[in-house]
Amino acid sequence: MECHRDAWIEHGVPAAEIDRAVAFENRWGGLALPPAPFYDSGPRVLGADVPEGSAAEGWWIPAGDCRYSMAYGFMIGPGGEFGIDGYHWVPLHASTEGWVESLALAGHARRWAETITRITGEAVDSLDLEGYEPVPEVRGLTDTWWRGKDSLIALYRGVAVGMDAPGCLEAHVHGGLDEWVLQGG
Repeated sequence: MECHRDAWIEHGVPAAEIDRAVAFENRWGGLALPPAPFYDSGPRVLGADVPEGSAAEGWWIPAGDCRYSMAYGFMIGPGGEFGIDGYHWVPLHASTEGWVESLALAGHARRWAETITRITGEAVDSLDLEGYEPVPEVRGLTDTWWRGKDSLIALYRGVAVGMDAPGCLEAHVHGGLDEWVLQGG
């Protein structure tokens, strides 16, 4: 990334944004990720590319190549949020750590759940979350995880918001979990 610094500066990318991309690459670059349960499996490997944006809009950093061709890409927002950029920017998690935690939690829940129920579209909004608490480790913004007495619920709203496609709302209810699994085993 440093080798591109002069060219990026010539194209109007501020040095501070290049430094932010370098810091992201140094921390996360090359981290191979498991497939995501949603988002067409997400980026395969995290890695920064040339920052995109402007002083007026803010600057985003591409977060890695996707496993499949899709209508959005994964980006790191101006405040460090991890999200997707489709028709417009949607922060999924408050940080890259949140995205990584959500993938780990999804894999953990899938492995140990007695049942997994997939809910789509308008039915997602009718889920009763009373008695559930947010899972803070995932730092959810548009996407959230909820912990109940014997289940975890993942709410995936990013594509519905980012692509203006309410039918893409999706939730996964992982049921039949014991306390060990609910607390991250």
